[in-house]
Amino acid sequence: MTGSNPTLWLTLQAHDAQKLIDYYVETFGFVLAARYGEGRDVDHAQLNWPEGEGGFMLGSHKPGTECEREPGTAGAYVVTADPAGLYGRVVGRGADIVRPLAETSYGSTEFIARDP
Repeated sequence: MTGSNPTLWLTLQAHDAQKLIDYYVETFGFVLAARYGEGRDVDHAQLNWPEGEGGFMLGSHKPGTECEREPGTAGAYVVTADPAGLYGRVVGRGADIVRPLAETSYGSTEFIARDP
């Protein structure tokens, strides 16, 4: 499936996200595909693996936000053609919903669930 867009992304948060970006680009050869934020504050960044599928998203650790995770832990961003169907299944299984299904300002339909 080389050439298709990944549908599962590892997500990370870092105390110094720019330093982590530089490390993965310079050391492993990841390609910086997107970076949003001012100065060393990274709201969102996407690093792609240059040999095909795969990559990850990361940003600065921001305590007190709904997406907060302690640096050193990971999350996953799952892409699906049926977000409402997935949301219904997740809710039906009793998942801890952090943010309900909603349209975002950037045109995505998303929700956040915390694993047990």
